[in-house]
Amino acid sequence: MRGLLTPLARDCEVTMIPSGERVTVPAGTEVRVLQTLGGNVTVQGDYGQLMRIDEKDAEVLGADYLAQNPKSAEPQAQPAEGTFDEERVWEQLRTVYDPEIPVNIVELGLVYSCKATPLPEGGHRVEIQMTVTAPGCGMGPVLVDDVRQRVTGLPGVKEADVQLVWEPPWDQSRMSDVARLQLGWM
Repeated sequence: MRGLLTPLARDCEVTMIPSGERVTVPAGTEVRVLQTLGGNVTVQGDYGQLMRIDEKDAEVLGADYLAQNPKSAEPQAQPAEGTFDEERVWEQLRTVYDPEIPVNIVELGLVYSCKATPLPEGGHRVEIQMTVTAPGCGMGPVLVDDVRQRVTGLPGVKEADVQLVWEPPWDQSRMSDVARLQLGWM
């Protein structure tokens, strides 16, 4: 399925990459699947434009796609009841992917800080500072929303404050060895 042109089964709202603009692509538009990571699907349109199809809309790619790409086995957000575990926060951060680069945001070095603070009424507030690979990338708010949704669904998390920061600017030295290996840069 990956790499083959696939017509969209219905009209679908997508996020344009790298602008972050939301647009509706009509049924029948042919797209090429480039990557399916973190549940979302990055596709390329017939003029080369990149688009992200949200996990909830993946069925728009048809039965063949769904048969070859069953729901991700990656950790999913759970109800916010139960015991807080900071490692679960990091696990969820590792399920968020840059739609252009097949590496999660932790290994890319986009997460600058992650602090959890107990709240007086119970639960925790998680504060995350993150960035994107280029200051002009419109996908920053999209990735921030992805992070917020995944973190707030964790047991014991009552609040998530996710901030997009520009200082210090991201560069390749922030990438982990895992990311370099995945991208063939080692």
